[in-house]
Amino acid sequence: MHLNDLIREAYDRLKKRVRRTELIYSHYYTEKLGLPLYFKCENLQRTGSFKIRGALNFMTAQPREALANGVITASAGNHAQGVAFAADLLGVKATVYMPEITPPQKVQSTRDYGADVVLVGRNFDEACEAALAAQSSSGALFVHPFDDELVMAGQGTIALEILEELPDVRNLIIPVGGGGLISGMASVLREKAPHIRIIGVESVAAPSMSASFAAGKPVEKPVAVTLADGIAVKRPGRLTVPVIRDCVNEIVLVQEEDIALAIVSLLEKTKILVEGAGAVTLAAVLNTEILDLQGKTVCLLSGGNIDVKTISQVVERGLIAGGRYLKLTVELDDHPGALASLAENIAATRANIFHITHDRRSKSLAIGRTDVSLELETRGYEHIKEIVSYLEGRGYNLTVM
Repeated sequence: MHLNDLIREAYDRLKKRVRRTELIYSHYYTEKLGLPLYFKCENLQRTGSFKIRGALNFMTAQPREALANGVITASAGNHAQGVAFAADLLGVKATVYMPEITPPQKVQSTRDYGADVVLVGRNFDEACEAALAAQSSSGALFVHPFDDELVMAGQGTIALEILEELPDVRNLIIPVGGGGLISGMASVLREKAPHIRIIGVESVAAPSMSASFAAGKPVEKPVAVTLADGIAVKRPGRLTVPVIRDCVNEIVLVQEEDIALAIVSLLEKTKILVEGAGAVTLAAVLNTEILDLQGKTVCLLSGGNIDVKTISQVVERGLIAGGRYLKLTVELDDHPGALASLAENIAATRANIFHITHDRRSKSLAIGRTDVSLELETRGYEHIKEIVSYLEGRGYNLTVM
């Protein structure tokens, strides 16, 4: 059966089992960018990401006897929760292999759905190798995170929902990891709406799909640590790459700072919380050097499973990337009143002091001198330049961190 036929079947199979997520028009970003911008909010999906669609479609399409020994899979987190939820719904055992660096929130959420979790390997690919080895001896059914037509079909149902609500969409921006999401969506879009420009987005830390897109076949690339851990895949799918090559217009890469800035911007301006993999689409749109867009544009926010510790780190990086946060060290005479005078000068620049520490023990400091490290709330890069220029003009020896 053709993939698009499987997608239509999946749409009928899933419509009463998964949430039809909201397609939200963003007044703020539309005005900021001069571009009609919408968000397809799969971060609001049951289990917190689109992955439930593919997992549930795959498992509900199986004959009952195929599930008798349970299911097994590998995942960086979101697919794990989708499989665990589907297994619980169907009353079958699920075992999930996850990388050792998987955020604790995703591990615990998977366990909460009733799955057994095994932490192994430094990344998704190593966890997947372990899961396949265990599957061969257990007899459990392996549920691939992306390289399976039933999984691809489940993810493709998102495109049908978008077309029903916004048939005149011109651009669709989609996160890319192993390719299951974008291949399913792009396949049915090329049939039903060939005018749509389909753009995939990866992190520079995990560029395997852009390399595969250029080569026309799966290419393995090393994976670095990234905020977008949900799309950090060393080698994309054997089935997904040909579909992407034929149906997708382009694949673009975004930097880690752009991802952090997009997460913070979404949270602050739209009150929408997404994980790194879900924010790459807006990161690409905000960087006008990457994309030149016209017409109605939809950014797919693929997931919202981000833990509290990561949020705090991302917020700091996002503020720095947006010129909203400044760290600097100032060398002062270590005498009463020196710090108060520095604080007065900073107040004159209208910056707000978040945090301040002293260091009198550095070997590079002369006797009677001290280093003062400051963290300031700022209003943008121009404000930062004003602060630095003002302090240097008053004789302060400072270093911007």
